[in-house]
Amino acid sequence: MFRLLVSTALLVVAIIILRTLTARFIRKNVASSELRGRLLVNSRNGFLLLGILGLALIWGDQIRALALSIVAIAAAVVIATKELILCMSGSILKGGARSFNLGDRIQVKDFRGDVIDQTLLATTIMEVGPGKTGHHRTGRMIVIPNSLFVSEPVINESFTDNWDFHAFTVPFKREDDWPAAQQALLESARRQCKSYLETVRKYMTKVGISRGLEVPSVDPKVSIQVPAAGEIHLIVRLPVKSGQRSHVEQAILSEVFANQAFSGKKT
Repeated sequence: MFRLLVSTALLVVAIIILRTLTARFIRKNVASSELRGRLLVNSRNGFLLLGILGLALIWGDQIRALALSIVAIAAAVVIATKELILCMSGSILKGGARSFNLGDRIQVKDFRGDVIDQTLLATTIMEVGPGKTGHHRTGRMIVIPNSLFVSEPVINESFTDNWDFHAFTVPFKREDDWPAAQQALLESARRQCKSYLETVRKYMTKVGISRGLEVPSVDPKVSIQVPAAGEIHLIVRLPVKSGQRSHVEQAILSEVFANQAFSGKKT
């Protein structure tokens, strides 16, 4: 260390002497004031660069050791704060992509519910269930770290502000009278949304134009799926007012199955 300090001092003294002699020579021998000023500035900058290079050569090993220490410390800080960094990145991502807003019903991995709070590090939802098809609040609050939004897709069930499409499944056995159930479900769905169907149609048309999307038909329909050889699933889809999915679904099921179970052989 003593040798390095002595070498540094000698370098500084040598540069000061050379700069002083050079400046004196320029002032005595250069007649043009413009050229003299330019040479003085260039010589000053040249000696400054020479001093920096000399210091780098003298202290090279120490500078490399310091740089390695800084890199190691930075790497340790990044590893220690990885989750916090991911959470902040997720917050920026969901904000920039406008994935959802307060009040929207979202699903991330197995977490599903209504968004009630958002911060820089986490998003809080009120859980909705049971499962992925239920629409009742369970009373549990879930705090989701925003880091999940970096690696996991977000399902937003609140596509529009006022009206939504709602679909639910009614399972039957192959030997049940599912054709009659299909017709009964369709008629009940039409009765449930008859009063607002035209309003929904105009609203969805406006949404499609503003967002450049082709909005599907808003008319209620009941489609058929065959998930297994002995099963028939009826998929009921209809437009509902936001927040009324569970109410409309229960009204249709109660009306259809109040007087008939549709079990047994088809007639």
